[in-house]
Amino acid sequence: VLQSSNSLKASYEDWLLTYGLSISPFHIRWQTAVFNRQFYNWGRWKPRFLYLWFSIGMVFGIVAMFGSVILLGKTLMQTLTQMLTEAPKAQNDRMLQVVVSILSSGLYLRVVPGVNLPVSQLTYFFSAILISGVIHEVGHGVAAIREQVRFNGFGIFIFIVYPGAFVDLFTTHLQLISPVQQLRIFCAGVWHNFVLGVASFIVLLLLPAILFPFYYTGVGAFVTEVAEDSPANGPRGLFVGDLVTNLQDCPVYSVEDWNSCLEDISEKSQVGYCLSANTLQQLSFPARVYRRLDGTVECCSNNSLTDICFSYSNNLDSHLYACLPARKVIEASKVCRTNMDCQKDSVPSFCVTPSLENQTRLIRVKHPPHIDMLYVGHPMHLQYTVSLSSFVPRQNFLSIDLPVVIETFCKYLISLSGALAVINAVPCFALDGQWILNSFLEATLSSLIVEKQSRELVGFLILLAGSALLAANVALGLWMVTAR
Repeated sequence: VLQSSNSLKASYEDWLLTYGLSISPFHIRWQTAVFNRQFYNWGRWKPRFLYLWFSIGMVFGIVAMFGSVILLGKTLMQTLTQMLTEAPKAQNDRMLQVVVSILSSGLYLRVVPGVNLPVSQLTYFFSAILISGVIHEVGHGVAAIREQVRFNGFGIFIFIVYPGAFVDLFTTHLQLISPVQQLRIFCAGVWHNFVLGVASFIVLLLLPAILFPFYYTGVGAFVTEVAEDSPANGPRGLFVGDLVTNLQDCPVYSVEDWNSCLEDISEKSQVGYCLSANTLQQLSFPARVYRRLDGTVECCSNNSLTDICFSYSNNLDSHLYACLPARKVIEASKVCRTNMDCQKDSVPSFCVTPSLENQTRLIRVKHPPHIDMLYVGHPMHLQYTVSLSSFVPRQNFLSIDLPVVIETFCKYLISLSGALAVINAVPCFALDGQWILNSFLEATLSSLIVEKQSRELVGFLILLAGSALLAANVALGLWMVTAR
């Protein structure tokens, strides 16, 4: 509208030029020379170290270019196999599946907030993309200055909602330097992304030691949030600040233990509890037994919130059922699988097992000093609606969310910076891999293939194959997300 106005067009374009802005449909771009002095300071700092640094980056970039092709080829074959063999229901169970697409010189990840990426994670997601993009372009800019290429400016952009960064280099200088010098510049971006990913991994690995003066670990899973609709919510449920130490007979020392215990409980059959014959007779009361639609047996009233139908066996009948108060059965009992596990004492005992619907489990959650929480439901519902941390604050005024924020952000940096490194190394049109491949062919094939047009033809064919491979991965990945 502003550009079509005769009276406002000139002033509008002057305003854009003054602030280094460029606006087009779905795209906003800002470029500045404010950081040029800082870039030149970085590019001239310890020349010998930078030469070694970017030479290592060049080797890494070349290896990454070949490795990315192998990785994408393997991923494509796995996706095709999965499409042909995986049941639709299993596809729908995938909580997060990120589809990579390439637009101009940046990496963007197509996500559907609330579907394949939780809305609560979007801040981490976009921040990690922006930082990974900035570090990537800083690598290009510093390497260019180190190789005596003129640096015009640095900028950031937003395409639709995805942020990115870029550097403006003097093209003529790039064309005049040797292919090896070009490789150092073109490989610097993926090299810096790799270093950022490794640094984030080291921080994640050393986080318990870094936060040791303020938080301690290895004592349980610290509850940081319980969703309002969580089955763990209630007067005898979990609360923020609780420390979970056991799930059934599975000890919990960290969030990883919590997840592995729940997965183990979900995969294995329901455990039972040892109960003496006298206690069983005292606690049980007559009830009507009937079968559910899935074939399991119910023997308690549907309105009961405290009683659960238990099954057990004796020498006469292998299928006996009793409606028992769950808490009284569990709290004074030890876990068992068969009657043999309960025969250590001279008192006759039975292993009574909750008779629940398929995939449903009775789970005893210990969070001292509070009374144990008894959870009946699918273990994954408990996992998805309770947020925990392995870090327990030493003082009450310390934030319970800070370690989780740092941990989550490091994981996003590792994933997205690593993805940016791998994808940009692919020999594909409009990516760093295109320029890495061209410079690599010039540096290695100039003596074997004398004619420049022949070398360019070889490069074009490789780029065509690489672009097709990447496009196939993007298309199939997008189909896997949208086909539900």
